[in-house]
Amino acid sequence: MANIISVAKYILEQRGAMTTMKLQKLCYYSQAWSLAWDDKPLFDEDFQAWANGPVCPELFRWHKGKFAISADQLPQLTGVHDLNDQEKDNIDKVLSFYGDKEAHWLSELTHKERPWREARQIAGALPGDTCEEIITKESMADYYAGL
Repeated sequence: MANIISVAKYILEQRGAMTTMKLQKLCYYSQAWSLAWDDKPLFDEDFQAWANGPVCPELFRWHKGKFAISADQLPQLTGVHDLNDQEKDNIDKVLSFYGDKEAHWLSELTHKERPWREARQIAGALPGDTCEEIITKESMADYYAGL
């Protein structure tokens, strides 16, 4: 299985530098649609229901303090499985639909969708509140498979 850094690096290699918010949302949708299409996660790491939408803390650690990021700013991890053709194809499909959208648009879209809303509701988070509640892979698989 890949990890989120491998997926983020692939996205940046395909689309070039982008805002960290947009990268987080594209990684989120890559995971969501992998769960829906293949019935398995693309990577193990989880997303939390932050105020501006889903954020993976492991990826955030690599771009904290940056507005934008490029592929060469992420580490080349050793011992991590490279993305296979099916995984790349799924990510490419996500990029063809979501890749030209602005970061704020993607954030707003996640706010309308059940997985992010439910995680924040479980935590009792109000709009703008900090929230570290995990958006479960089960809630993502259930919601996106139903679309």
